[in-house]
Amino acid sequence: MAETAEEIKARKERERDELYALDISGVEWHSAPGTEEHEERVEIAYLPEGAVAMRSSLEPETVLRYTEAEWRAFVLGARDGEFDIEPAPQEAE
Repeated sequence: MAETAEEIKARKERERDELYALDISGVEWHSAPGTEEHEERVEIAYLPEGAVAMRSSLEPETVLRYTEAEWRAFVLGARDGEFDIEPAPQEAE
């Protein structure tokens, strides 16, 4: 039987709570190849069950966590250009 909207919401809240309860103090952070320690960069860490943590090198204490499904949706969307930034129009001089 399919989950109701309320059941889905409750499951997602439970998953989020469990994800943020994980101790990630010992995780290994990864960044894009070719970036230097002193450069601003996005870092990710792989968590249990396919989850991912993400932070900025400028604010390492602020960590976002994503379930496997959320991360997969983000990566697929990025690959499809869903998050491409359009260049700002140049003002006439």
